Amino acid sequence: MGFATPHGARRGTAHSSHESPPNLLGVPVSPSSFADLVFTGGPVFTVDPARSWATAVAVAGGRITAVGRERDIRDLIGPATEVVDLAGKLLLPGFQDAHVHPVLGGTTLRQCDLHELHTAEQFVAAVADYARRNPHAAWIRGGGWSMDAFPGGMPTKDLLDAVVPDRPVALPNRDGHGMWVNSKALEICGITRDTPDPFDGRIERDADGEPNGCLQEGAMALVAAHVPPPTAQELADGLLAGQAYLHSFGITAWQDAGVGAGLGPADVYAPYLDASRSGALTARVAGALWWDREAGMEQVELFRARREETAHGRFRTRTVKMMLDGVAENHTAALLDPYLDGCGCTTDNTGLTFIDPDKLKSYVTELDAAGFQVHFHALGDRAVRSALDAVEAARAANGPGGRHHLAHLQVVHPDDIQRFRQLGATANIQPLWAAHEPAMDELTIPFLGEERAGWQYPFGSLSRAGATIAAGSDWSVSSPNPLWGIHTAVNRVEPGLSAEEFAARKVFYPAERLDLGQAVAAYTAGTAYVNQIDDVTGSIQVGKYADLAVLDRDPFDGPAHEIGDTRVLRTFVEGVQVYGAE
Repeated sequence: MGFATPHGARRGTAHSSHESPPNLLGVPVSPSSFADLVFTGGPVFTVDPARSWATAVAVAGGRITAVGRERDIRDLIGPATEVVDLAGKLLLPGFQDAHVHPVLGGTTLRQCDLHELHTAEQFVAAVADYARRNPHAAWIRGGGWSMDAFPGGMPTKDLLDAVVPDRPVALPNRDGHGMWVNSKALEICGITRDTPDPFDGRIERDADGEPNGCLQEGAMALVAAHVPPPTAQELADGLLAGQAYLHSFGITAWQDAGVGAGLGPADVYAPYLDASRSGALTARVAGALWWDREAGMEQVELFRARREETAHGRFRTRTVKMMLDGVAENHTAALLDPYLDGCGCTTDNTGLTFIDPDKLKSYVTELDAAGFQVHFHALGDRAVRSALDAVEAARAANGPGGRHHLAHLQVVHPDDIQRFRQLGATANIQPLWAAHEPAMDELTIPFLGEERAGWQYPFGSLSRAGATIAAGSDWSVSSPNPLWGIHTAVNRVEPGLSAEEFAARKVFYPAERLDLGQAVAAYTAGTAYVNQIDDVTGSIQVGKYADLAVLDRDPFDGPAHEIGDTRVLRTFVEGVQVYGAE
């Protein structure tokens, strides 16, 4: 959003008045009624570019009624007002996630969940344990394994066959772009050496040409069509589990990047709609309606109907999600120039393109004209360029607007950096990935080459070019903890390290770091902008909803390597607590 506060910067104070408590916009607020909730003893990081810091906030009727200093808000405290003494802990706007899959993540938490494990041995043992505890499960479902745990990023069917030989196993990996299956699953789905690769995916094979149990991208659909879909109750429970988990990280709003059947066997639209109508949905959710890449503009009729049906409430569907390519680790991200092989030689593989670039321009132009925001999965530099070209075509035809955004942005050609600001396209970043770790150092950098590897996750370059920046996690691909993402955006080193380990760790392209204020703004005001709720959320300003988070410390006053250690103590939506640490 162009907002920047240098790390460790001190706070300003609000304008003072002896007659009535002011807000940060300089408008007096009459204390005609007492506040329901007051925070005192700051600091308060408002993410308001006009006045960044305060020490007290008052809330009434779910909205912020005053922002300033304790003495300015004292008269709003009545006998029934809840007063929260921050005692030096930081209050800031509730975090927002610009790209996340809470229903999928919450459902996986209740299945064979591998996300917190790290080695091949741990994954196999967890599958065996889950199968033993669930003897009546027709399929072993779940997921969350990591590619870096296996040679070449590729697990094989024999590992699963050894522990579950009699039932099919289908486990998507952590990023959702690959699936690990056993022989029984291949047999049930009719996948043999004679099965051709789909146009948008790959069946990995052994030296003899037999499927080896790893399916990439569109090849996963060959199995997904046979996996029993989650029941309506499982999806409803998954949504509430995912929502509670996100609230525990101070997240009060998000954009679900797959409302439709594109990321699995079930459409999550109905669970969201039901929860919104019943009041069980306590977060604000922008639902990105899944674009079926094998269909065309005939989909828009359904999109319009869903947008109209969700015109009110906390769940809105004014966005269309388009997946343009895969991921770099399995060499399916779309690149302008070919991948290298293990010896550093050029191959003939430039990745996969899921939507023809010329058709993409037409689709985006028509969606833009129909009033839909487009949310692109664009990971490789060719996919990024295709998305920007499509936004450019839409602007040429329809004029500015749309708030379109490009997610992931792992490899961005330097020639395209300035185009984000010029076209009004938001950079939707997932900061936690911008660090040296095995998937990066072993499965990505060697196959991109030195120059292109340096184009990865160019947060600093985008910010300096004036791009609007939003941030998210892609959970369940990676942790939804915004403070871990903020830590990595600021340091370009992963969280969870000791001071000694942090000092010794190689920084991942340090010129692309953000400062702490910029990173927090990306997770608040920036994402509120792409979620199209920046008029009522994303900053602590009078009149906006009291969607707030209280941290256990003020990371602006601590060392940079401790940012990721910060925890959320309390989360509020419209002044109502939806999470409190025990």
